[in-house]
Amino acid sequence: MPEPNPPGRRPLASRDVPFFRNLAAGLARVGVTPNTISFFSIIFAVASGAALAWTTHADGWTLRLCWLGAAAGIQLRLMANLLDGLVAVEGRQGGPTGDLWNEAPDRFSDVAIFIGAGFAAGSDVLLGFGAALAAVLVAYIRALGASVGTGQIFLGPQAKPHRMFVLTVVCVVTAAVPVFPSRIGQEPLPLMTLALWIVIAGCIVTIGRRLACIASVLRAKGRK
Repeated sequence: MPEPNPPGRRPLASRDVPFFRNLAAGLARVGVTPNTISFFSIIFAVASGAALAWTTHADGWTLRLCWLGAAAGIQLRLMANLLDGLVAVEGRQGGPTGDLWNEAPDRFSDVAIFIGAGFAAGSDVLLGFGAALAAVLVAYIRALGASVGTGQIFLGPQAKPHRMFVLTVVCVVTAAVPVFPSRIGQEPLPLMTLALWIVIAGCIVTIGRRLACIASVLRAKGRK
């Protein structure tokens, strides 16, 4: 059974990339706070969700730009999530509300992106709400592990980076081929429906794995 991450920080190789470390240092020097960066992660997520929802009203190059804009918003949200931690820890600008700002914006961001994905062309509204709920539950189980003393558990297969990767790939692919020909004209490519099913199914597996890991750690503690 994989071990939890005791420090409470998601293990990310991108944290060691010089570009991001230098960018975080620059933001810290000019006085940008981690909480401000966390707030902007919500802005990026809402913009991404809006771009996804607008794909049902757009066509031609506007449609392609909506898909690409949604992908960009998702990646900017992830970059903000990375930078707020770097500025807080490496820049030593963490404050008393840091944990709150580290968690709450992520939940709003997940909901905004997945509900937008549910309204996207070739998608399903109920699947969007289902994926939003599943994403929040995955995060809740991680927080539950921390609350019972097992540490933060970041197991996948549909942790936040994995969920955002799936949506980003679908957005980029659909931007390249947004519709397919049918007997009645051009129909939206239903890749987002498939993506949301993958996210929901993966989240269910992720919840099960995290709960099993929490139980395993608690049992091991009980035997000591």
